[in-house]
Amino acid sequence: MTTADVPEVLALERTLFPQDAWPESFFRDELAHAEPAEAPHRASRRYWVAEDAGSGTQRPGIIAYAGMMCVLPLADVQTLAVAPAAQGRGLGTRLLGLIEAESRRRGAEDLLLEVRADNPAAQRLYLRCGFEQIHQRPRYYPDGGEALIMRKHLQDPPPSSAANLR
Repeated sequence: MTTADVPEVLALERTLFPQDAWPESFFRDELAHAEPAEAPHRASRRYWVAEDAGSGTQRPGIIAYAGMMCVLPLADVQTLAVAPAAQGRGLGTRLLGLIEAESRRRGAEDLLLEVRADNPAAQRLYLRCGFEQIHQRPRYYPDGGEALIMRKHLQDPPPSSAANLR
């Protein structure tokens, strides 16, 4: 995702999440912490878009997007969305796989996310991909909706040096 993608992503965001859509400034702020705005060793974010191929006179358009933040030892799914017409094609799984791979590459031990408690389709995706629910956060969303906090272990934490003390 680049800043040029923000208007199209924002339109999709408002369609998919009418009650708690990110404002434009959130996307721009997130991209300011991603490559190429930040040097690769300093960038704490990464964002992707998926476009349909378009046909004939129809130009390609963004049909899905995702983003992550990594501040070791944790990575976090910041956003993941797929247009209704593109759901069921595995795009959510593929985008989540990109987030997981990037999180592992950066050395994160765990990947976290928040998902609306009233979004069973997203919850099923995350459970299929190895996430587990670890907590609930009441009134997390602007409309008062509850969030489920989910986690996927990416690597075992190093053994504690205290375990070897006598």
